[in-house]
Amino acid sequence: MASRFALALIALVATTLSARADVVDLVRVAKAERRLELVSGDRVVRSYAVALGANPIGHKRQQGDERTPEGRYVLDWRNPGSAFSKSIHISYPNADDQAAAKRAGVDPGGMIMIHGQPNGYGWWSWLVQMFDWTNGCIAVTDEEMAEIWHMVEDGTPIEINP
Repeated sequence: MASRFALALIALVATTLSARADVVDLVRVAKAERRLELVSGDRVVRSYAVALGANPIGHKRQQGDERTPEGRYVLDWRNPGSAFSKSIHISYPNADDQAAAKRAGVDPGGMIMIHGQPNGYGWWSWLVQMFDWTNGCIAVTDEEMAEIWHMVEDGTPIEINP
């Protein structure tokens, strides 16, 4: 029995070290492909299908346009008590976004996140993820959000491409 315990412990440690070996240094989103990738060096270590803002084509310009921003941002803080099965904040709007909104006389919006499903409704992600349904956020399943939460540290850059 002790040898079984030792083997199980070794397997657990090896799995944990293997998962931690893939340090995610970039999160990359391809909006047209509805794809989010976790990148370590030049390797994609995980890839997920995503749902975007309900009006996904083009860069987010203002509050309420239901667009997901495009460009390079930072994942700067996280909310474990989110209404959407955890969420990680994207640093939109940056200085350029704020300046463009000011010139246009509009509010740039904010609170753009990577998040899971609405709390209590993760069971229907098989259906909901077939549609762009957020207000500009990037949505994944609850299970995928748990994995992203574990693998991506605050301060990781995110690149959102058209």
